[in-house]
Amino acid sequence: MQKIKSLRELSGLITELPRGGYLVDTSAGYIQFGSPPETLKDTIFLPKGVPTIFVLPMEHFDPKHGMSVAEIEFPIYYNFFLKKKKTRIFVNPDHIENMKIVLQEAVFGPKEVDISNEVEKIENYYIPNLRSEMNYFRGNRVLEDLVELCELDKCGFCVENVRICQEENGGFDVYDHDKLLVTVPARMSFKALYDLGTTLSEPFLPPEFGITCLGPSHGFDPDQNTSGFILWINKSGIMVDPPANSTLWLKDSNVNSKLIDSVILTHCHADHDAGTFQKILEETRITIYTTPTVMQSFLRKYSALTRIPAATLMSLFNFYPVKMNVLYNIHGAIFNFFYTLHSIPTIGFHFNYRNKNFVYSSDHLNEPETIKKLHQEGVLTKERAEHLLNFPWHYDIIYHEAGIPPLHTPVSYLNLLPEEVQKKITVYHIAEKDFPKETKLKLAKFGIGETFYPDIEKYEFEEAYHILDIFSRIDVFKDLPFDRIKDLLLVVKKESFPKGSAIIKKDTPGDKFYVIISGNVNVSGLENQEIQDKVYATFEYFGEVSLLLGSLRKADVVAITNVEAYSIAKDSFLRLISGTKVEKNIRQLASVRNEKTWTTIKANPFFKNLSSFQITQLESILKEVEIEKGETLFQKDSLSGHIFIIIEGCVEEINEHKLSKECLKGAIVGDIFAIKEKRPITSTYKAKSKSKLYRIEGEAILNFLEDNPGVKMNLMFEQSNGKQLIKARDEHPIHQIKAKRFNENV
Repeated sequence: MQKIKSLRELSGLITELPRGGYLVDTSAGYIQFGSPPETLKDTIFLPKGVPTIFVLPMEHFDPKHGMSVAEIEFPIYYNFFLKKKKTRIFVNPDHIENMKIVLQEAVFGPKEVDISNEVEKIENYYIPNLRSEMNYFRGNRVLEDLVELCELDKCGFCVENVRICQEENGGFDVYDHDKLLVTVPARMSFKALYDLGTTLSEPFLPPEFGITCLGPSHGFDPDQNTSGFILWINKSGIMVDPPANSTLWLKDSNVNSKLIDSVILTHCHADHDAGTFQKILEETRITIYTTPTVMQSFLRKYSALTRIPAATLMSLFNFYPVKMNVLYNIHGAIFNFFYTLHSIPTIGFHFNYRNKNFVYSSDHLNEPETIKKLHQEGVLTKERAEHLLNFPWHYDIIYHEAGIPPLHTPVSYLNLLPEEVQKKITVYHIAEKDFPKETKLKLAKFGIGETFYPDIEKYEFEEAYHILDIFSRIDVFKDLPFDRIKDLLLVVKKESFPKGSAIIKKDTPGDKFYVIISGNVNVSGLENQEIQDKVYATFEYFGEVSLLLGSLRKADVVAITNVEAYSIAKDSFLRLISGTKVEKNIRQLASVRNEKTWTTIKANPFFKNLSSFQITQLESILKEVEIEKGETLFQKDSLSGHIFIIIEGCVEEINEHKLSKECLKGAIVGDIFAIKEKRPITSTYKAKSKSKLYRIEGEAILNFLEDNPGVKMNLMFEQSNGKQLIKARDEHPIHQIKAKRFNENV
């Protein structure tokens, strides 16, 4: 990095781009190394414009952020459709077929499309001919018209008078007229770059109904976030096509990630699907609503980018397949989905919620004269044309995209609609500079503080609904019998605590159990000084230990924001859970939930960034054990049904290559994926000293990983990394092996 910095200062020939990757100025023009999401926004206004030459790194995916560093869709679109230029991509030979798959899905859509099973056969139903529509937008173009994929030869390659050679470590030496210009580093990490917009000083409290704009514009606009939004329904969030960095933006905007449990994925263009993978890996398991056609495209695309098998990707989230002409209840709103008119398979939707109805066009060519013309040319059937022409302009709330035809609806058409219709329309997918000055249309406003709250009618049993919703999100309460759920509604109370107030005081008798509805609390006064910021937030609970063990409170709990919580008095709480599986689960948790578990979990590299909610999940499956010096925990080539996490002491691991290493506090002892795959472990583990450990049963840790896909993904990458690095050392130069790091064996 120091070499790069000095070269930039001396010659200005290399630039580290704001979103990640590097730009080298050569006699052949700009050459860009690495291409993270929205990278076009970094180069679009540079003197030589968006590069037409890209060199992709060995690894195309950043598991820490859940993002690709080989997102070349938009540079290709821009160069071809706006600048009439072809883009050249230099990529490792092993990745060329994968990149073809990614670009095929993004630019032209699936090679085969059959949605006959995605349309419910009701009266007057019809099946859109998506292939005919996609062919219209595609014209006679093939992928080779837009992009040339070139092999990244380890011996080097030339672009005019520029020669690029790859180093052993994966970096690149760039020569111009046989003179070394710069050396580009091998690792090109993704960097989050986003604007917060209007924020809140207190944690966001989700409404009964609302819409938050994640971004109002399109992928070519360097000034504003790419379009996407959140629907808040019954105080739960549904992301619609979240743009890149949405999860990071929401965290910095004081929005608890657990409030959002679903994503509606409308199609697989990079400006609409980039944030979906981020959300999948964020914290808890989510549900994705889309059609099988769109989901298959998403899986093909991201399997090719990450080199993770599609089945493994599918295991990271819940997929809820939707059909046309079918009603779906999502958080109490009744949804109906439809295919729009676009270059690849794309869905829009409308829904009814209480006294309001809402429609979202998604990306859609909604222009009557063009639709009529396409019907006359045989691209659209009569039924399809009639359906497209009958857009529900009578709905109460209309969210409609706009953009450059023929792929999008011209904003000029929306601006010709009757004024009473315009007043109901919020426009997405358009830069502010292109929005008409004289109009009754509204441009989407970005920022959590700009959340739109439509007036809705109240329901009589709203509070009961929210009590049950919150307790259903807490793992240990999921097994509460129905007859006890009725009792829950009788004993729970809502309490409010202003910022700075004490909720629990250390060394006092326990009197209540608490579940946080909104806000954050700080747990302090613990004996272990390693713990400084133990913060609990929405859907987390505290106060159960002293109630169950009959002990005094072990810590102070103070509201660090305004807090709303449900509380249950001690006697009512004990009666509520008595004799149920919930009591067993909470007693198990109470026996281990202390500062020791917290510091041990935080000492593990895969668990150190877990939220307090996730730590509580993990604490609930721990059981403390002691082992003597010299004791064997696992023997190589044996089957195991559990793992350990070291609390104190030292365990030696001797791997299949007779290499040993010491495992200390926080380290995982055992092989999680050997348990999953029911295969022998490849290392022997022995205690080098008398040690304390937490034992976790195999089924429990696998269930934890299923509920926390981001942790699972990082563990899989680490396991794959280790195996391939050993293979590289023993058999091949490292740069030949890295490309094969993530294969079907994961």
